Amino acid sequence: MDQPTVLIVDDEPRVLDALEAILAAEFRVLRAEGGEAALARLAAEDVAVIVTDYRMPGMTGVELLRRSQERAPDAIRIVLTAYTDVDSLMDAINTGRIYHFVPKPWDPHELLVVVRRATERWTLARENGRLRDELEVAYNTLHREAAAARTRPLTFERLIGAEGGLRRSVELARRVLGADTTVLLLGETGTGKELFARLIHDNGPRRAGRFVAQNCGALPESLLESELFGHARGAFTGAIADRKGLFEEADGGTIFLDEVGEMSPGMQLHLLRALQEGEIRRVGASGSRKVNVRVIAATNADLEAEIRAGRFRQDLYYRLNVFPIRLPPLRDRIEDVPALADYLLRVYRERARRAVPGITPEALACLRAYPFPGNVRELENEIERAVALADDGQSILPEHLSDRIREAGAAARGPLTLNEAIEQLKRRMIEDALRECGSKTRAAERLGLTRQSLQQMLRRRQ
Repeated sequence: MDQPTVLIVDDEPRVLDALEAILAAEFRVLRAEGGEAALARLAAEDVAVIVTDYRMPGMTGVELLRRSQERAPDAIRIVLTAYTDVDSLMDAINTGRIYHFVPKPWDPHELLVVVRRATERWTLARENGRLRDELEVAYNTLHREAAAARTRPLTFERLIGAEGGLRRSVELARRVLGADTTVLLLGETGTGKELFARLIHDNGPRRAGRFVAQNCGALPESLLESELFGHARGAFTGAIADRKGLFEEADGGTIFLDEVGEMSPGMQLHLLRALQEGEIRRVGASGSRKVNVRVIAATNADLEAEIRAGRFRQDLYYRLNVFPIRLPPLRDRIEDVPALADYLLRVYRERARRAVPGITPEALACLRAYPFPGNVRELENEIERAVALADDGQSILPEHLSDRIREAGAAARGPLTLNEAIEQLKRRMIEDALRECGSKTRAAERLGLTRQSLQQMLRRRQ
């Protein structure tokens, strides 16, 4: 394994000589005579530990460590100091993320132990980060493979809302099916942008090719570049073999780039090249590769505002925004809520193996009254929760819904009539008796009813 790199910083060459003599046996040592020289080293080298003098002319050790966080955020920081001014030490702790102070004159053995522990901490953090990134990539891969295995080709006829609130979006999607035009799907989180991308792929001429999806905000820039464009063997630590990226896997098919507005400026430039030239370059490779891929991008951000703020490239926006399709939020297609809720009920009662026959009109009225800021995804979560709360043989009631949804239903309904208030009281008393007694027979006795009468009342509630 390569030796960790330690950067030693001091304005006195004899101090640097002494530090290097202590550390060079175990570590790769870099020297810098002052803060500016140290920052230049950090820009060119991957440094595990920074050991700096506290007081230096031009740039103090505290200022160096503060500025080093931009160039070497993972480096472990150690300060050598002969001063004990509490205010200055506190300033160093607060601004420089100091790992350890070593007082002057230092003991060579103690200094070596401190630096050794610092490099061990840095190595462990790097390894944890690498494993975390690998798990994220593996999860994304498994998610794509599982989705491809369980999903039969989608059709617009099966899409809930195709003749309702999604009619305009479906009309636009149908018009672009036969071309390779880049599509930009716009809409809030949870409106079904990935579902629409898959619909366009499954119903177009590329349906025989692969459909791959990647959330561009889920991975850091370096990992996202490798995931999209692949890497060459030896491109970075852990790159033990050549690896295809998603653009190559989707060759002849479609790639869906979700949350494209979350891309860093560097990644935006790489994507622009892929769109302009129809070719990609693996990380660490010298040559480019042609790919024949249809790109469908999606965002919930206002990209024009991001351009004005300098966070998104205007030339990339024009490449992506060839054929925009806006997906309406669920609050603008309330007429689709009953059909969506019924479909989700069938999905989750089968998944949970629960005999929940339906959704009562009162519960459905609450769902229709709620604006669903989380859109279809929030409705899906709500139905899954309600299925878990309902008893076998019992339809979903308002009591099984979240407080915010019940409150929306009550606000929309207005004051209760006398009959409604009586029915609500009956329902609450029956539910309390069933929960506390544990059986219908004992609950009926508490309520002063026969068991048959209680069963009839329960059936009427379904």
